[in-house]
Amino acid sequence: MPARPRLLYVTDLAYPARGRRYCDEDIFLTSRLRADFGIALCHPLDAAALMDGFDAVVVRNSGPVLHHQQEYDAFRERATALGTPVYNPLTGRADMAGKQYLLDLTGAGYPVIPTVDRPEDLKRLPETASYAVKPKAGADSIGLRFLTGAELTGLTWGDVLVQPRVDFRYEVSFFYVDDTFQYALYAPDPDRRWVLEPYEPTDADLGFARRFVDWNTLDHGIQRVDACRTRDGDLLLVELEDLNPYLSLDRVPESVRDAFVDAMKASLHRFLDTVSRP
Repeated sequence: MPARPRLLYVTDLAYPARGRRYCDEDIFLTSRLRADFGIALCHPLDAAALMDGFDAVVVRNSGPVLHHQQEYDAFRERATALGTPVYNPLTGRADMAGKQYLLDLTGAGYPVIPTVDRPEDLKRLPETASYAVKPKAGADSIGLRFLTGAELTGLTWGDVLVQPRVDFRYEVSFFYVDDTFQYALYAPDPDRRWVLEPYEPTDADLGFARRFVDWNTLDHGIQRVDACRTRDGDLLLVELEDLNPYLSLDRVPESVRDAFVDAMKASLHRFLDTVSRP
C-alpha cells in the first residue's frame, strides 16, 4: 500500500437534497482526508469506469441509487471483479441491500416500526388511523404516501412496505464509525426533520442504537441509526443507513467534527490495511 493511498471518492455534488447541502459536507471531508490520502472525486455514474488504479472507493453522498440502479449494480459487479475495496464494504445488511431488513428486524422482535409486505400480515400491525406506504427500493422519502386502513384495500402489493404511522415526539440519529459511537442529533420539531440539534444520548439510547450496529456486522464504515421517540418514551428504529448516510456535520461543534474526521481517517487506514494483507 502506498504511503498516501489513493481513494476514489464518490459523491453527487449537485444532488438537490431537501434541507441539506451534500456538496458542502463532501468538500469539507475531502479537504481534511487529503492530509492522509490522495483523493479524486467522481460522480456515481462514473465510478465503475474510473475505479481501476485506486486503492479503494469511498462512497459518500452519492444520492439514492434508485435513480441509477443499473449503473450502481454494474459498479458493485466491477468492484467485486477487480477486487477493489469499497468503503462502506458492500456486505452491509441494511439500506445498502434494500428495505428487507425492516421486515427481518420486525420478525426478529427488534424495536423497529412494525413493517409488513403482504396483505395477510396487516393484522400484525397495531390499528391506526393512517399507514405509511413506501417502496421497497425507496430512499429519501421518495414514493412515500399515507393511506387509511380502508384505502389499503386497493393497494397493489409486491414492491411496497406498510407501517403504522407513528405519532412520535421527535426523531434522533446516532452516528457511528466502525462500531464506535461519534455523536447524536435530533429534530425537536417533527415537521422540520432536517433542522437538527446536538443530542446527548442516555446509556439506554446508546444500547438501543448499538443493537442495530451489532446486527449489521460491518467491521468498517460509517452508519447512521435513525429512530423516533414515541409518545410513550420508547425508541423505534426508522432506518439503518449503511450505504451513504448524510452526516449533518454542519450541525455539530467543531471539536465533534474534528473527532469524526480523525475517526474516519483511522477507520480508512485500518480498512486498507486489512484488505491489503495477503
